[in-house]
Amino acid sequence: MKRLKWGFIGCGEVTEKKSGPAFSEVEGSEVVAVMSRQERHARSYAERHGIPRWFTDAQELIDDPEVNAVYVATPPSSHATFAIMAMRAGKPVYVEKPLAASYEDCARINRVSEETGVPCFVAYYRRYLPYFLKVKELIEQGVIGKVINVQIRFATPARELDYAHQENLPWRLQPDIAGGGYFYDLAPHQLDLLQYFFGIITEARGICANRGGLYQAEDSVSACFEFEGGLPGSGSWCFVAHESAREDRIHIIGDKGSVIFSVFDYQPIKLHTSEGTQELDIPNPPYVQYPIIKSVCEHLQGIGICECTSVSATPVNWVMDRILGKF
Repeated sequence: MKRLKWGFIGCGEVTEKKSGPAFSEVEGSEVVAVMSRQERHARSYAERHGIPRWFTDAQELIDDPEVNAVYVATPPSSHATFAIMAMRAGKPVYVEKPLAASYEDCARINRVSEETGVPCFVAYYRRYLPYFLKVKELIEQGVIGKVINVQIRFATPARELDYAHQENLPWRLQPDIAGGGYFYDLAPHQLDLLQYFFGIITEARGICANRGGLYQAEDSVSACFEFEGGLPGSGSWCFVAHESAREDRIHIIGDKGSVIFSVFDYQPIKLHTSEGTQELDIPNPPYVQYPIIKSVCEHLQGIGICECTSVSATPVNWVMDRILGKF
């Protein structure tokens, strides 16, 4: 596949800056069609970004002979449906994270990918960013010695939208659409990164609560988990915290030091060893999904390998479903 002609299913906020422009930045790749159920959104997006065609029906976009690859940028509950539709049409697919709204849907996607031989990739783009690759390098080079514990800490105040009436809540707070609350939206990036660093998590359990009472989904989660090599880890998430408790941190503790980094704020990486403390400020590209999209395109063009496949992404959903007690 020399020239990639992408069709977008969904044209929401994530496609405006994080991903959308990156598809046209990669050599041999362009966006030729976009779809939204709302005509005005599809037309507006196409006109603003110079995309020649727009649709209000996903099947019509997938059937478009000019489209030979599909990007699914809808809420998680529809990821499996659209990814499977694209793969059965013989068109490779790149899906926003998390791969689906449940582990079972992830398994369905993987089965169809295997049956059809059509690849499915997932937008865990942090694996490819220089900031996180630096953390991985510090771990692999033994700068902090043998890793003995991993801790996730995340807290943020409620957003203004979180106070809306139930029928007006953002989709991320509707479990039937998102898979859970904000935990299911934000924790995937943290858990995927840690599994990228240390291998898959084979045991996980959690305690979930709704302490703020603003919506029905969980707003506070505590969890413990174990990686395949025996490394223990824990996590704490609170989405209704006071401003004074705001935190975005992963702490990797070794027997010769530790490294602390953020997942969403990109604060300078803090490296603590017997030689003292260093702060490493590692910049990322303007379009944060560019490195992974480039890798996906090169994979489809036969000039590289992208390992961020649906199979590699599925363990994240397994862990989240375990923590939330969905099994």
